[in-house]
Amino acid sequence: MNEIKSLADQLRSKIAQSAGNVAAPNDPVPKVMPSKKTGKVKAASKSPPDIPDILQAIRDFDSTAHKNVLHVRFDSQTAQLLARFKMATGTEITKLIAFSVHHLFEQHPELKSIIKQFIQDLEL
Repeated sequence: MNEIKSLADQLRSKIAQSAGNVAAPNDPVPKVMPSKKTGKVKAASKSPPDIPDILQAIRDFDSTAHKNVLHVRFDSQTAQLLARFKMATGTEITKLIAFSVHHLFEQHPELKSIIKQFIQDLEL
């Protein structure tokens, strides 16, 4: 217990000594991020990474008015990929799926015509 207190006291004294060497508030502070491979801290690049068009389109997709909920099933690899996508981009999985289905029907209008044909056949 005494060792912990003495270590804490040593840290406080080092912080107090380095307080006189504090950088001016106007100096830019470089952002740092740990390396994925080594875990060592490196200075981050000054420009933000380029965002792919598809990711920007997913982020711009407005799903706030969507009230219907569907239960979907995915294989374990796809579910894991979706979870990693959420961690990597911060985009909700439900937003990605809503965008994907919306995009699918826009890119393949023949799916809508199949649905319309089915509805017409039901009414006969």
